[in-house]
Amino acid sequence: MKSDQIKKGVDRAPNRSLLYALGLTEEEQNRPIIGVVSSYNEIVPGHMNLDKIADAVKAGIRAAGGTPILVPAIAVCDGIAMGHVGMKYSLVTRDLIADSTEALAIAHQFDGLVMIPNCDKNVPGLLMAAARINVPTIFCSGGPMLAGKLPDGRRTCLSHMFEAVGAYHAGTMDEEGVQTYVEKACPSCGSCSGMYTALLIQQGSVLPRKQECRS
Repeated sequence: MKSDQIKKGVDRAPNRSLLYALGLTEEEQNRPIIGVVSSYNEIVPGHMNLDKIADAVKAGIRAAGGTPILVPAIAVCDGIAMGHVGMKYSLVTRDLIADSTEALAIAHQFDGLVMIPNCDKNVPGLLMAAARINVPTIFCSGGPMLAGKLPDGRRTCLSHMFEAVGAYHAGTMDEEGVQTYVEKACPSCGSCSGMYTALLIQQGSVLPRKQECRS
């Protein structure tokens, strides 16, 4: 196992002592060590439910004979970062996620990985990291946000939210109408309900732009 680099032989006794500090028993140390990379946080709507998925993943790893180790990945919500200086920080997080995950996984010699991402920079960032690390890796996303419903029964989503702002500036919607969209467009956790990068990857492919627009 790759993790033998940190847990086998007298020369690795100091490494093993630190594994004991984590509370890992000898039996747990002798199993494959699987990194569970979760981007759970409480600021990105697509990630606020990932702690529950991570718990289920860890239970599955234990049942299959591995030792799960939960580690973090950062994430930025493009929607909350939009329209101010924060947007300059969104794209660069893709490489920060890839670099930091690569560093963490190789430094600790994980035998395998389970990635739990869910948004536009987080999903490709962890895909990049997985390619670099080159150990068996499974991806388990948090899934898309539910569609919203307006008081008149029409379905809505974050894409309509941007259209509502445009309608307000065009004089075809008042501020009260915009607020209705604000309260109804994003009714649950999950990746934003629009044809954005994260949702397309979850569906199994990234479509060319002209096809995406027709979908």
